[in-house]
Amino acid sequence: MDIEELRTFVEVADARGVTQAARRLGVSKSLVSRRLARLEHHLGVQLLARTTRGAALTEAGATFREHAAKICSEFDVAREATLPSGDLRGRLRVAAPLSFGPTHFAPILSQMALRHPQLQILSSYTDRFVDLVGEGFDCAIRVGHLQDSVLIARRVGPIFGILVASPAYIEAHGAPAAPNEIVNHQVVMRDAERWQFMDGNKIVAVSPQGRFVADNGISLVSAALDGVGIAYLPEPLIADHICSGALVPIMTRHPIPPAGIFVVRPPGQHPSRKVRILTEMLIERFGTPPVSESAASLDGADKRSTDG
Repeated sequence: MDIEELRTFVEVADARGVTQAARRLGVSKSLVSRRLARLEHHLGVQLLARTTRGAALTEAGATFREHAAKICSEFDVAREATLPSGDLRGRLRVAAPLSFGPTHFAPILSQMALRHPQLQILSSYTDRFVDLVGEGFDCAIRVGHLQDSVLIARRVGPIFGILVASPAYIEAHGAPAAPNEIVNHQVVMRDAERWQFMDGNKIVAVSPQGRFVADNGISLVSAALDGVGIAYLPEPLIADHICSGALVPIMTRHPIPPAGIFVVRPPGQHPSRKVRILTEMLIERFGTPPVSESAASLDGADKRSTDG
């Protein structure tokens, strides 16, 4: 029995199949199958029940998976402790938002790859909130307001939202002057959003109505530019369009409360050195003082992450 067999078993268990686990590990499916067979032979017990849809943990496998994951984590910490200061090896799997991850976060990951030539970085850009444990991510970069969860979040910088509309929309429909007027306007939005605004020292929330719904900010920007409706978007997504006059800030007497950029990781005693260094690089770039870690999640998505 060796550490790669344990790591492979954990990946298959979390991915619920050999094919996805092999993709995560960057090895062939046949190698994954051989490692699993050796591990089960050493233990003398079946850990996984193969099905047409993938693989499911047996009762013994479910028990063993928790111990195997802890062993792999402790091994990674021990290996990192023996490396020269600043040297990183292995893999780092990061999820980041599609909306401006490729433009704002990808350069940080590129710099990390240049500084650490023995580190393999696998990044996924999606506005879907991934299940960090179930999908095998070391961490995710997320933007917004966080709620309580078992996930661990570290704030790395602020981000500001702006309510905007195109000149054509304003000419045709006017612009709301207060939050309660938004329900009288068309908006472009994600599904079932609640928008927050400042009213003096108070935060007020409204539930907008709109017939244009998209699961990523890029689509919402496009719809706002075409005059489909009002948009509630992060400033980095729309700064150039505001400068050009293609989008106009509206309802500026009721600004959007500041949100944050966070590195979110699965629960555990200590973050890996890879995650710590990525966090430090993001803090250096986005400029916020260090703060303590806390348990957090974003919307309902990390409730799914607490499942694994």
